[in-house]
Amino acid sequence: MTGARVTFVKGVVRLSDLPRAHIPEIAFSGRSNVGKSSLLNRLAGVRALARVSRTPGKTQEINFYSAADRFHLVDLPGYGYARVPDSAKKSWGPLVEGYLEDRKQLAAVIQLLDLRHGPTELDRAMIEWLEVKKRPILLVATKQDKLTRQERKAALDALAGEFERRGAAVVGVSSLRNEGIEQVWKWIEEHCRSWRKRNP
Repeated sequence: MTGARVTFVKGVVRLSDLPRAHIPEIAFSGRSNVGKSSLLNRLAGVRALARVSRTPGKTQEINFYSAADRFHLVDLPGYGYARVPDSAKKSWGPLVEGYLEDRKQLAAVIQLLDLRHGPTELDRAMIEWLEVKKRPILLVATKQDKLTRQERKAALDALAGEFERRGAAVVGVSSLRNEGIEQVWKWIEEHCRSWRKRNP
């Protein structure tokens, strides 16, 4: 699916405004500034599809992108940034939780982590919550180009040792160098096919 035509559909701030299309959705979750927008742009092959900002907490809605009208890529608001106003956090909470818990079109979740630092407490809490909800998870470790080959291997081995036995796959990526992108696409396609079999 690499090179699929990916286009912006809509930004949503209320659950009642979620798209009604009966197609699978792959959600992207992670802390603010972990690289969600950069990864989405690299997957789409479009430089400015998702806005990349140096200011964490910029995404304040759930953004939907259509991949050749076959499935949606869903960019969730980043979490864990202290300067985001409390009022915004309170509005995101029910929105994101409601989407992740009840959305029938949600096929799987890609949880992003910064490979340089490993999972934060908030990352672990999100992963555990997704496990309880039985959502398939791909852990995408970003910014691996900023580590040496030896550091990268040690960090990825640690993540795999902790999470793969719990059912989550692990992939290291670099949006800058286009590393790991094909593996992410294959995982997306696999889980979209599984969703379609369950929801003909």
